[in-house]
Amino acid sequence: MSTTWLGTALLLVAIVLRGVAAGRTPWANMYEFTLVGTFVALAVFLGLNLRRDARFLGPFVTGLAVLFLVLGLNVFYVAATGVQPALQNYWLVIHVGVAISATGIFTVAFVSSVLQLLRDSRDSGSPYLLRPGFRWLDRVPTPISLETLSFRLNSVAFVLWTFTLIGGAIWAEHAWGRYWGWDPKEVWSFVVWVVYAAYLHARTTRGWDGRRAAWFVVVGYACVLFNFTGVNLIFNGKHSYSGLTTDTAGG
Repeated sequence: MSTTWLGTALLLVAIVLRGVAAGRTPWANMYEFTLVGTFVALAVFLGLNLRRDARFLGPFVTGLAVLFLVLGLNVFYVAATGVQPALQNYWLVIHVGVAISATGIFTVAFVSSVLQLLRDSRDSGSPYLLRPGFRWLDRVPTPISLETLSFRLNSVAFVLWTFTLIGGAIWAEHAWGRYWGWDPKEVWSFVVWVVYAAYLHARTTRGWDGRRAAWFVVVGYACVLFNFTGVNLIFNGKHSYSGLTTDTAGG
């Protein structure tokens, strides 16, 4: 835990210095989004531990954090520069900042749901997960506790993602004169919203709990990752701001 606190503090310093070097808010391209999103996920994990013992999430949250940072440094890195005129707006701070916060929370909720699936499979007698190498799962909270944690985190992240869509529409009207234009990023952001909305609705009103709810979260997080990577790198649109080509503003 001490190492995680130190690493998170150093990551915050790196983000601040990146903002100083670029002379703007440091979340305007995929590299910066990766840095800040990873920081939010770590901060959520550490914040949870201030309220309860959630160290069981630690190896997986920090593992994903290391993976994301390695990808950021080796695949998404771009030099610190300014942004396109269209992004020189306070909505960059609000819209993208809220989206990053939601993504970080979705990440921790995803980890909780994966652990829920693993623990439930072990409790159900899965031959593979009954091996001695998975004995650590016995020290993980019950599937019900993990599902409850995931649901609460996803509920908060969903509210933030809803504001992301609303803020994005307002910004789009200011920048391009329309609230919605079926741009790939807009479409996939809406897909993410629909998946998590369906998850919350199914769990609260249709009784979709247990493994079905956990798989819903896994699918939702896969959509979040594709929205960040695939949409930015594969599709061309008004939101093609990966920073990896001639564009210098963020996705």
